[in-house]
Amino acid sequence: MKSFLEQNVSPESLITLFSQAPVAMCLLIGDDLIIQNANPQILELWGRDLSVIGKPLFEALPEVKSQGFVEIFDNVYRKGEVFNGNKLSIFLEKFGNFEEHFFDFIYSPVYNDVKKIIGVSVVATEVTNQVISERKLKESEYRFEDLIKNSDYSTAIYRSDELYIELANDLMLKTWGKDASVIGLKLEDALPELEGQPFIGILKDIFKTGETYTATEDRVDLVVDGKLQTYYFNFSYKPLKNANGEVYAIHNMAVDVTDLVIAREEIQKREERFRDLADLMPQFVWTCDKDGKMTYMNENWYRYTGFDKNEDPADGVKRIIKPEVYEQVEVVWEESLKTGNSFEMEYQFLDPDNPNVYRWFLGRAAPAFDENGDIKQWIGTFTDIDDFKQLQTQKDNFLGIASHELKTPLTSLKIYTQFIEKNLVKKDDLKNAEVARKMDGQIDLLTILISDLLDVTKIQNGKIQLNESEFDFDQLTEEIVAEQQMTSRHKIILHPSIIGTVYADRHRISQVMSNLISNAIKYSPDADQVIVSTEVKDNKVTFTVKDFGIGIPSDKHKKVFEQYYRVSGSKEHTFPGLGLGLYISSEIIRRSGGRIYVSSIEEKGSDFCFEIPKSKNVQQNA
Repeated sequence: MKSFLEQNVSPESLITLFSQAPVAMCLLIGDDLIIQNANPQILELWGRDLSVIGKPLFEALPEVKSQGFVEIFDNVYRKGEVFNGNKLSIFLEKFGNFEEHFFDFIYSPVYNDVKKIIGVSVVATEVTNQVISERKLKESEYRFEDLIKNSDYSTAIYRSDELYIELANDLMLKTWGKDASVIGLKLEDALPELEGQPFIGILKDIFKTGETYTATEDRVDLVVDGKLQTYYFNFSYKPLKNANGEVYAIHNMAVDVTDLVIAREEIQKREERFRDLADLMPQFVWTCDKDGKMTYMNENWYRYTGFDKNEDPADGVKRIIKPEVYEQVEVVWEESLKTGNSFEMEYQFLDPDNPNVYRWFLGRAAPAFDENGDIKQWIGTFTDIDDFKQLQTQKDNFLGIASHELKTPLTSLKIYTQFIEKNLVKKDDLKNAEVARKMDGQIDLLTILISDLLDVTKIQNGKIQLNESEFDFDQLTEEIVAEQQMTSRHKIILHPSIIGTVYADRHRISQVMSNLISNAIKYSPDADQVIVSTEVKDNKVTFTVKDFGIGIPSDKHKKVFEQYYRVSGSKEHTFPGLGLGLYISSEIIRRSGGRIYVSSIEEKGSDFCFEIPKSKNVQQNA
């Protein structure tokens, strides 16, 4: 707003601009900074009404005079300097309360046609909520930093794709064989011995892919105590993302398993040394014969459980493991025995010191082979990962809380956007009304993403509930198809059967229907139609959505229902989303007593289907 008259802007146009602008604006004229014009937005920010029009600024807002604004306005009005304020703290008396607020604003000189400054224009935005949120986030970061420093795992955080070491706890420094002086350095400068090893490249790739990287028993050569030594770690590189989904740092958590790897190698070479070494391991170490019969448990197991060493170790495991998962563990273990593939599974053991309390353990086992390549025994471990699982729970709780807290401001934003759109339409400003309409659409998309995050946290915490009742399945199908058709250029063709009444959660089933149809539309950009069909047979209702899109490789059919799975490869950037919709849908259908599946041919299209019981026996035993 350098010169109004140069732009041939009439006073009437200026007044209209100020009153309709979506940001807070005002015009101050003369040496006394008379409030010539102020739109409703800035009056709201000031906590004033129209009575301040015509008054000097410091008479209308006397409380700001002592906060440095006399000098600021003098530099703008006398010297022609533009002043930019970013998150500037200002104390205002609004509605009887003297409170601190934060603003982004620009003060610009206003010139007449002879290049003389005649006033100051003000454009302002209140960012108080943002500043408060940033403060809370900073507090959360401090707590997170404290959690890392006190973690029982080697933990570090690397900032930016230059991999500056922002944080490393004492365990990680000890693992590196370094002291705190490396914090703030680039990782490659702090640990030059990593040159020629893959880790720097893997970390930098995560800033591009945004995908977590995990490794088990990976070899690392480190200079410790002045010598280059070989270590083995189970570790993860977890990307930390901002609100825009951009990776800004990487969280590295590592467990030194060097002793375990060395122990396994020694076991294969010299069986007689195994037990003495295994007894020194912090994990529970065990062996089984080739048929899966448990033959050995290390001393740490008996110290933890207090069991009799003469007891069959398998009986002890069955007694201490959480009963409801024992059969599932048996199935996975039998599959490993059958195929010869390594066994790995998480489950809970009873804490002997706390009755009715269970701790999470990671069970792993690998086959040991004889000289003929046949399995001669299995060597396994139980590793206490309860603290790590608690960290995961804290992360899930944070996602749930953050998602829930975002819903309120989003609702307000939607109301404001719709209000602006209606006003623009009334003023026949259809171009800006269309912009407001698009904003409203983007808010809807963001609301869906947040709802998905909330659903995931509910599923993981076992809090998702189904409110089942009888409803007309045919009517619901027609409603969902009609709703999806309103926002899609694809022709949605419905081939219904007469289903009738179904006993399920109407809202959740509609959520699954909408997700399957919207996915079919999204992943078939070059097609012009999708087909929806329903069928009932043997008390099972089937809902199918057929598209003619990119299809899914056969080895990925099951993965599409996994959490955060998205289309990979060169097309990944084309299809936005968190990869949660099908995961949530599969959980809803599973909890409804049904199943969800896909039939697909790459580049030909996909058929996504779900089946649910048409009716259920809701009677309970007395």
